[in-house]
Amino acid sequence: MPQATVTRRYRFCAAHRLHTEQLSTEENWTTFGKCNNPNGHGHNYVVFVSVQGDIDPVTHQVVDVSSLDEIVGRIIVRRFDHQDLNKDPQFATQTTTGENLVLLIWDLLVNEVPAGRLVKVGVIETRDNYFEYSGSAEHARGEDGVRHG
Repeated sequence: MPQATVTRRYRFCAAHRLHTEQLSTEENWTTFGKCNNPNGHGHNYVVFVSVQGDIDPVTHQVVDVSSLDEIVGRIIVRRFDHQDLNKDPQFATQTTTGENLVLLIWDLLVNEVPAGRLVKVGVIETRDNYFEYSGSAEHARGEDGVRHG
């Protein structure tokens, strides 16, 4: 069966502050600069979700995009849109970097995507910052929020 990859784009707006308790005030400022502002700052995030699979012989699609849109809307967009990422429970022990955000989005979606399989998640944070992750279910976070695998 022929295979293809489908990529859909989603958007949400969220605030955050780059800060870690593992660094001193001065080290946080040196590491994160203006993104360490105690009042935080916001981004208009763009998320790309890529699903790969066999092309269905009847529908001629890899995935029902309406289903994919519903899943991403419910699990990602509703969760993060107009929120402070630092207040999300998954970021309780992690810095809200783009790297950690793209990993979290992957982990939230990897077992929820219908037909096909998740092959890549990309996150545009700013004009110059793009984060991408292509992982596997074996590397997903467990119920304890810790990455396994």
